[in-house]
Amino acid sequence: MPNVFQRSSRCFVLSQSILVVLVLLISLVSFSCFLVADDDLLPVLGSFERLDPRFDTLVPKDAVLEVLASGFQWSEGPVWSAETGSLLFCDIPPNTVHRWKHGEGLSVFLKPSGYTGVSAYGGEPGSNGLAFDTQGRLVSCEHGDRRVSRMERDGGKRTLADSWKGKRLNSPNDLAIHSSGAVYFTDPPYGLPKQFDDPRRELDHCGVYRIAPSGEVTLLCDTMTRPNGIAFSPDERTLYVAQSDPERPLWNAFSVSQDGTLDKGKLFFDAAALLKKRKGLPDGLKIDQSGNLFATGPGGVLVFRPDGTHLGTILTGQATANCGFGDDGKTLYVTADSFLCRIKLATRGNPLGTADRAASK
Repeated sequence: MPNVFQRSSRCFVLSQSILVVLVLLISLVSFSCFLVADDDLLPVLGSFERLDPRFDTLVPKDAVLEVLASGFQWSEGPVWSAETGSLLFCDIPPNTVHRWKHGEGLSVFLKPSGYTGVSAYGGEPGSNGLAFDTQGRLVSCEHGDRRVSRMERDGGKRTLADSWKGKRLNSPNDLAIHSSGAVYFTDPPYGLPKQFDDPRRELDHCGVYRIAPSGEVTLLCDTMTRPNGIAFSPDERTLYVAQSDPERPLWNAFSVSQDGTLDKGKLFFDAAALLKKRKGLPDGLKIDQSGNLFATGPGGVLVFRPDGTHLGTILTGQATANCGFGDDGKTLYVTADSFLCRIKLATRGNPLGTADRAASK
């Protein structure tokens, strides 16, 4: 008969074997969640604030915010690629653009993404806002290299803008593509190592700019303290711009003239009261085909009517950076701090927006 020591040893080995099997099973389930993207296996995040019955016509009552991947340092800039049927998005601190595709999961699409220097450069050197232009080329706002760039079909990048009147831009943040081919972008100093106090800063303002199809760069607005997210209404007559200033968190609406310039703008929504009780500042935004805004800000993704009525919020519980329509145009992808998420909506992305136009094909 085996002694007590032998029985204990066998029990220990058996326990170790069971533990290994359990770890393998957990790993397999986790791998399936992020590679196969089985809807029944995906974890969910957050909750919903329904302030107006019209919210239910956009965000179904049975909608859930699914987590597709996690572990990022600060996820941003989701844009759908119709050509590849995949989503591109940034993780700014590690200077990387990732690609996520159903059935394949996550992969690195581009690294470095926004800073090509050889020395260390602050905490947010990578690219931020991403968009596809009218010819399907990827346009990026690059923090570290302080430019708006375009990835060419035949390889390499081309700089679209890195200065205004001979002075280097701060750190382009987000962008919107007009159907004319013009690129509108915001330029706060978040990508500079010391931000507003950085000695590298050459401009005394944070601007909203337009890059004409000819390449001319025009300053459209210099009165917003921290312009950030930017998007056009479906008819392109209104440009919405978020201001991520904790002292004045808001969204402005600008009328767009036929020559592409902007008026002085007006307040669309003031988020100061929400910021007192919720995490996050006004950031990236997208517009659906009816002109409703899906705008990241305090609490998650706020949903507004074109008249500024706050219909409700997709509460992520995280500081939420951006969102973008994809798949058939009825899926909203959300970058919320360390998470990449998606939610199925009852509305469709604006077909005039470049990324959303591609998604609606």
